[in-house]
Amino acid sequence: MAARPADRDPDGGPVTGHTVGIVGAGAVGQTVAALLVGEPWCNRLLVTSRTAENAAGLVADLDDMTHVVHSDTRAHAATVAELDQADALVICPRAGFTNTATRNVRMAGLDANAPLIAELGRKLTGFTRPIIMVTNPVDVLSRLLATISGAPTYGIGSATDTARYRAALAAHHRVPVSAVDGYVIGEHGDGAVTCASTTTVHGNPCTVPLELIRAELADRPRRINAGIGRTRHGPAAAVLSALRKLLNVEDGTDVLSVNGGGVWLGIRLHIRAGRPTVQPLTLDPHETAGLLTARTKLQAAYSQISHYEQGARACL
Repeated sequence: MAARPADRDPDGGPVTGHTVGIVGAGAVGQTVAALLVGEPWCNRLLVTSRTAENAAGLVADLDDMTHVVHSDTRAHAATVAELDQADALVICPRAGFTNTATRNVRMAGLDANAPLIAELGRKLTGFTRPIIMVTNPVDVLSRLLATISGAPTYGIGSATDTARYRAALAAHHRVPVSAVDGYVIGEHGDGAVTCASTTTVHGNPCTVPLELIRAELADRPRRINAGIGRTRHGPAAAVLSALRKLLNVEDGTDVLSVNGGGVWLGIRLHIRAGRPTVQPLTLDPHETAGLLTARTKLQAAYSQISHYEQGARACL
C-alpha cells in the first residue's frame, strides 16, 4: 500500500478531522458507520465491501442519515487501495459459511475467514495507522493481519467481554455498571479469563459468582444471535471506544487483543495521546493458569493458518 497522500476531499478541498475506513458492509460495519456519523471528530468514512453494490448501498443510506441528523460526516464508497487515505481502519467482513458449532463458536469461523483476512493483509501491506479487527476468531485473525500487513492491529473481543462482565456483575450486586471495575482478558471465546481477584465494586473487593458470570458471558451472545441473527451493537460500540483512544480523541483504558509475547490475546492497555502501553493486571494462580491455557489454545489455532504467511511472502 502506498504512503498516505495529503488529505483531500473528493472535490479537492482540504479535510479536517479524521477519516475512518470500514471494510465490510454487513451488520457490524453498518452499525460502526452509523455510530461514526454521530462523532464530531470523524468527518469522512471510506466504505469497501465484498461487492461495489453493497458499499454503494450503505453509503447512500448513510447519506440520508447525515442529512436528517445534520451531520458533517460524509461517506464514500472506496476500493481497498484507496484506504491509504484513512487514519484508521475497521475490519469486519465475514465469509459466507454456516456456523453450527455449540462450543468454541467464535473459533469455528477460522478456516472460512482466514483466507479472506490474509488476502486483505496483502493488500494493506505498508499501512502504518491503527487497524481494529472485529472478524472472528478475532485474536487469531488480528495476529494474521498484523503479521502479513505489518500494521498495528487491535482486536476488540475482550473489550466486549469486559463490558458484559461488568454489566452482569452490576446486576448481581444491584449497583450501577459504573461502580464495577473489572476485566476479562485472554481469548475472546471459551478461554476468556475473568479477573475476579482484582475486581472491585465502588472501589472495594467484592464477591464474584464465577459460575454464574461465565454462564452469562457464554449465553449472552447466543441469545443475541437467536433473537436478531448476530451481535452488532456491542462490538460496534467497542470499536468506537478503541477508535476514540487510538486516534487521540480521548485518553483511557481498554482491553484489546494485541501481541503478548508472540500471541495476540486480550490485554489491558492504557492509551494516552493515541499511544497504548500495557497495564498488567495482578492475577491469582487460577487466573494465571487460565491465561496460559488461552495462550496455548490461540497459538495452536494460529498454527492451523500460519501457511497464509508463506503465501503472502510469495506474493511480495
